[in-house]
Amino acid sequence: METPSGLKATMFTTIYLKSDSFKHGPAKLGISPIETILCLDNKQSMYCQLLTGLLLRDEVVRIGSSFASVLARSIKFLEDYWKELCSNIRTGYLTDWITDPGCKNAMSPILTKPNPELADLIEQICADKSWEGIIKKLWPKVKCISSIITGSMSQYISLLDFYGGGIPLVSPNYGSSEVTFGINLKPLSKASEVSYTFLQNMAYFEFLSVKKNSGEKAQEFELDGALGRESSEMTNENGNVEPVDLTNVKLGLYRYRVGDVLKVTGFHNNSLQFQFVERKNVVLSTDLDKTSEADLLLAITNAKLLLDPLGFVLTTYSSYADTSSTPGRYVLFWELKMKASNNFPKLDAKIMEQCCSIVEESFDFTYKSLRKVNIIAPIELRVVKHGTFDVLMDFYVSKGDSITQYKAPCCIKSEEALKIMNSGVVEKFFSPKTLS
Repeated sequence: METPSGLKATMFTTIYLKSDSFKHGPAKLGISPIETILCLDNKQSMYCQLLTGLLLRDEVVRIGSSFASVLARSIKFLEDYWKELCSNIRTGYLTDWITDPGCKNAMSPILTKPNPELADLIEQICADKSWEGIIKKLWPKVKCISSIITGSMSQYISLLDFYGGGIPLVSPNYGSSEVTFGINLKPLSKASEVSYTFLQNMAYFEFLSVKKNSGEKAQEFELDGALGRESSEMTNENGNVEPVDLTNVKLGLYRYRVGDVLKVTGFHNNSLQFQFVERKNVVLSTDLDKTSEADLLLAITNAKLLLDPLGFVLTTYSSYADTSSTPGRYVLFWELKMKASNNFPKLDAKIMEQCCSIVEESFDFTYKSLRKVNIIAPIELRVVKHGTFDVLMDFYVSKGDSITQYKAPCCIKSEEALKIMNSGVVEKFFSPKTLS
């Protein structure tokens, strides 16, 4: 893309993946040829990397991506193309629609001859109705699944646990295109307990204390030798840690507003440790109510407990505030699949309505008060067909988002994106009219 002045602009990951430091460093530790990683056609890139992974399955000891959503999309791609991948392995010929010269040249020394035994094995694994533990079955030497699984990415934890079959999930670091903020010093800790340790020598950081439903109090300090003296300012009168808003990063003459809400969890020596809570100002609101990303995640986590005994998996969700009529309401989009097969689940209306009720009961006092007096209408749950969130991702990537940094929006604002989601709706459910 170009800036108004005509300068070229791109994502940090694009610059890094094209750099010599990546080509001569991390790229050599992976099995995906650099040409397949840099391929501009996402479909051809994904196909060739998966084909390489299957052909060299005994060499794979780690599976990873920038974000958990990309891993989820990769497994979905494998579900769609495993038969064709097996055919390529069985015949020793690359599929005809791989036309990118770099991909074709990179695959030539890897796909060298027919391997019907390997094709039969992969076919037997993938033909199973249930894909529980599919990663462990296809790549038995994998020691961990490495990806960011905190914040909005935590919605994919249960899905990756399902596909991983007990393989540890590792969330290695927390950062942005401007700077790496922190690293996870306890990589095998539970996903819900991941804390990152700030890298003090990377940049200067400013913080604002965040108090929900109240104002903000400015608080600035540098992450160098001042940490021990400032730590008391990050605790309340009861000694409990409070969230802080990482508002700005100073890098030389540049200043960036980040707007991430972090929860201070302690210190490693003099380095601050924190958990990522949410991206600030990502909220649903129809009136005086304000529901944050963290509020919504907690509510949906509570509701999907009803689905677990039924063998359902919530793969992805999103939402928006529908104010086209009065009173307004929250609308949720869920994509579901069955653990035992890839078929679309048969949904019980009463259970789905219960899910709606649990979501509403999990919201704060303000929401429930407004809901009881009909200032907010009952929440609506729209279940979408398989692949709808893939189409949404393709839309945002076509608008300039990086596929390696894409996150499914917690709250949809774009009218075009809403049309995509609504076109995939197969069933709708509503919370009961009255809230208990």
